Amino acid sequence: MRTYHKPLDLVRERSPERPVALVRPDILAVAAHWFQAHFKGDVLYAVKANPSDWVIETLHGAGLRSYDVASIPEIELVLRHAPQAKLAFMHPVKSRAAITRAYFDYGVRTFALDCQEELAKILDATGNARDLNLIVRLGVQTDGAAYSLSGKFGVPMDQAPELLLATRRATEELMGVSFHVGSQCMRPTAYQAAMAQASRALVRAGVFADIVDVGGGFPSIYPGMIPPDLADYMNSVHRGFDEMKVHETTELWCEPGRALVAEASSLLLKVELRKGDALYLNDGSYGSMFDATHFKWPFPVKLVRDGVASSELKPFRFYGPTCDSIDAMPGPYWLPEDVREGDYLEIGQMGAYGVAMATRFNGYGDTELERVGDGPMASMFGLAPRSIPVPRTEDDEARKIVRFSRPKGAAGKKRRKK
Repeated sequence: MRTYHKPLDLVRERSPERPVALVRPDILAVAAHWFQAHFKGDVLYAVKANPSDWVIETLHGAGLRSYDVASIPEIELVLRHAPQAKLAFMHPVKSRAAITRAYFDYGVRTFALDCQEELAKILDATGNARDLNLIVRLGVQTDGAAYSLSGKFGVPMDQAPELLLATRRATEELMGVSFHVGSQCMRPTAYQAAMAQASRALVRAGVFADIVDVGGGFPSIYPGMIPPDLADYMNSVHRGFDEMKVHETTELWCEPGRALVAEASSLLLKVELRKGDALYLNDGSYGSMFDATHFKWPFPVKLVRDGVASSELKPFRFYGPTCDSIDAMPGPYWLPEDVREGDYLEIGQMGAYGVAMATRFNGYGDTELERVGDGPMASMFGLAPRSIPVPRTEDDEARKIVRFSRPKGAAGKKRRKK
């Protein structure tokens, strides 16, 4: 991996044919130091957000020693770079073989679950071990996330007390609770609300939690998404923890993924063809642009050209390199109106759920890795502006019309008669 001052230097030197993940380890280190300094508990990196070697190396170098893993390959990845790391197997549903290997081969002692069947499986696969740290995933109800994670995992709150009691009896070590308020949470108070629900479940079960894990969901900045300060999220979590019915030794955990790595990488793509307002790129929904297709995620984009570009911006849509018609990203992505074949585009804020989502469909999916020294397009950590401007269209202006509600009661009836 070489180091370039900025993406344009890479384009000038060798005009890459394959997509390039542009990585910024120094920015990741800043984010890691921020979380460790401001979160009053243990910070576990959610490896799924970006399972790249450089990410684990950088986080370990920045002092982060705890990791949320969801598979044996993620366990092996972390241990290659951080042999003494504390691992928590936080996937609520695991195979027996994975549990056995994690416990006996890799020394993992912390496992998540959200039902009686998974609890029984963990106990059986570990030979009824009594040195387990068992974390019950709760299905809390919260608002404010761009992507809800409440549908697949989490014990329903009316069933939680029974599972909490059974889990408490199953181990001589630590028992805890966890939840996930949803990805890209835009409302800090969602954490406090979730912790209140968790506290009520513990009271009904008549048990104390040794661990309270507030999960992930901490946001980054994208066009049209300007989250509150991360300090507001920390304050909400800490207030919620102070209000919970827990004992003095209860540990507080969090599992940031997106907020740690989003700013630390971007994607350099080549325009292979232009058809009107459609740009055909060398990466797409089967590569690192999965979220741009399936969740219409509004990633920022800018032209990387060794020459003058038009000052007039125009909305474009993107198509990926595969032959599948769903390999399409509607955008709109605002770029100079003279963008053309052979140009390069930088897609920003791609450190989270970018390269991690890539497949090899149609023979594509290879991504190069290069280091750059410039900053992100936006930053929650003071490294760039706090927002990404979004051009307004005529439709946007039309939607700004103010509509007054009709008066209710007698006044409303009188006006309607007129």
